[in-house]
Amino acid sequence: MQIFRTRDPDFQERWTRLCARGSDEDEAPVREAAARIVDDVRKRGDAALLEYTARYDGFAPSSAADLALGPADFARAFHGLPAAARKALKLAADRVAAFHRRESDALVPSRRDAIGATLGQESRPLARVGLYVPGGTARYPSTVLHTAVPAKVAGVAEVVACSPAAKPGPDGQGGQVDAWTLAACHVAGVSRLFRMGGAQAVAALAYGTATVPAVDKICGPGNAYVAAAKRLVYGKVDIDMIAGPSEILVVADGAAAPQEVAADLLAQAEHDVRAVSVLVTSSERLARQALAEVDRQLAVLPRQEIASRSIHERGAVVVARNVAEAVRLADEFAPEHLALLLRDAPRWVKRLSRAGAVFCGTSTPEAVGDYLAGPSHVLPTAGTARFASPLSVATFRRRMSVLAFTPKALAEVAPSLDALAMAEGLEGHARAVRVRLALAAERAGAPRPRKTLAREVAAAGAAPRRASPKVAAKAPARQATSRVAAKAPARKPARKAAGSRR
Repeated sequence: MQIFRTRDPDFQERWTRLCARGSDEDEAPVREAAARIVDDVRKRGDAALLEYTARYDGFAPSSAADLALGPADFARAFHGLPAAARKALKLAADRVAAFHRRESDALVPSRRDAIGATLGQESRPLARVGLYVPGGTARYPSTVLHTAVPAKVAGVAEVVACSPAAKPGPDGQGGQVDAWTLAACHVAGVSRLFRMGGAQAVAALAYGTATVPAVDKICGPGNAYVAAAKRLVYGKVDIDMIAGPSEILVVADGAAAPQEVAADLLAQAEHDVRAVSVLVTSSERLARQALAEVDRQLAVLPRQEIASRSIHERGAVVVARNVAEAVRLADEFAPEHLALLLRDAPRWVKRLSRAGAVFCGTSTPEAVGDYLAGPSHVLPTAGTARFASPLSVATFRRRMSVLAFTPKALAEVAPSLDALAMAEGLEGHARAVRVRLALAAERAGAPRPRKTLAREVAAAGAAPRRASPKVAAKAPARQATSRVAAKAPARKPARKAAGSRR
């Protein structure tokens, strides 16, 4: 791991390079390959999907229908797990659901304002969402729980997932999906899982095929090709975010245990050779101790090869002048995961505004957030925590504004509406208001020569209508409207006919 200090003359240059970590999907060859695959699946559907699944996953089903697994498969996998495994999945799902039920949808409640206009917002769940669950050589049942459970809490009617099958083993059998992943689908309420991965899976979810239904939104992390494909299909469907390699920044003071610091750094490094693990500390002594502890723990880590490359190629240790400076640098870095191994860690949170998730204190390792703390572990990466938020119930709902003006309210704002429309050169917008004012005046029985009224209504784009004698007899005197709101003299109401009823 590289080590540098904020006092170094070249610190800013080195820090800027570290903060500029990017995502593999930004690389031109990845973008181009993903674009070819997405376009091919869009054009040829299931045929292209089967070809890419055979080529990249080694799984060649006889038909596209064989890509799908359903509730019976999920239930069988769940009940085939040991009791402790079933308990762990249910506990994680329950905690994720409990947390996300506490989310409040910050809608504007419907309310009638001073002029009589009723304005508000409504929220509705998406109809169908697609989840990408990394697979192949790895298993990520936690990704199923941390995407599908918030979607179901949000009210999404149908949740489908995709995950690449494992490569064929020595027996030549392919198409296997890890039992934990299938069991998580059972617990989380997933409708179907398609054994497909990569850019081809994203394209199938976005455009739909004869077998794979098109979705409204695609969520979940994946490799560089998945990220590039999500960027390409955005606009046809919504996406949660462009997820880059996993990352953690640990802020630690001199009292932190080097063993805990090293363990947190390696927990991210073992994900991917492109993962980013950074320590920012106010203690030179801790920096040295943590480096030594990383080497010691790395030697006995099962995923040593992956973690070693990540730590040595993408890791860093920064020695700050004090804790306040360390926290400021952490906020500038905008990490996916931010661990505060500090005395009185919660009080430092108020100084932070840019992180995917903050883990406060020595008893809150980042791993607890990955699995069963409650908040979704799908977080913004690569510095996008500057503007992006974690996956949540809001990810799976959309808002719509609801507006209702009364005739009086429309007349009140008509002059300003007319002025704004004419300033933009949109005569049709102005006429859409004028025609309503003219017709309202006619319905109310305002005294207006038919020729004048006809000209005004015709100019606004509508045919004049004759007012009902009964309405005219009942209507009180009111303003007549000419173009915007010109006044006309009122007249007394007509005398009620003898014997008429109210």
